[in-house]
Amino acid sequence: MSSAKKSAERLIKKYPNRRLYDTQTSSYITLTDVKQLVLESETFTVVDAKSNDDLTRSILLQIILEEEASGVPMFSTDVLAQIIRYYGHAMQGMMGSYLEKNIQAFTDIQRKLTTSSTNFDGKSFSPEMWTQFMNVQAPIMQGMMNNYIDQSKSLFVQMQEQMQNQSKSLFSAFPFAVPPTTPPEKK
Repeated sequence: MSSAKKSAERLIKKYPNRRLYDTQTSSYITLTDVKQLVLESETFTVVDAKSNDDLTRSILLQIILEEEASGVPMFSTDVLAQIIRYYGHAMQGMMGSYLEKNIQAFTDIQRKLTTSSTNFDGKSFSPEMWTQFMNVQAPIMQGMMNNYIDQSKSLFVQMQEQMQNQSKSLFSAFPFAVPPTTPPEKK
């Protein structure tokens, strides 16, 4: 990270009493305030006031936990369980990258829709208008998303098969004994 970017980044310190201090505004803030910074696309870092350890991810996860506990959750129990299963798995890094790219693609699509949509008065759609639009368009959008997910899944399976084939050809050159597929007969 360059020093110019680091100096422009907002610094929030977390104290042992669990309070968050925004060094830019010289005031204590709440998780709700941090959530607002995220919604406003503010760049910030949360650090432990004593050790200077980066706590940004844990604060963001805390906000997600609060959002999931109230209102309508974004993640089903099955999705959360699947995510947990990937921790420590050989594909963990790939799964993180896969999720990140898909969320970025979704964000890009949403941004394009938002910037190119105006109502009949030439004004941008309000959140209420978007809600009405999405209620009408939900089945169409769901179908589009399902098609996208199916295509993405197909590409992921193809990539996995290619990796397996490459691994087989790589390891076939080594003189390792191939374990038998059936147990030897007892005499």
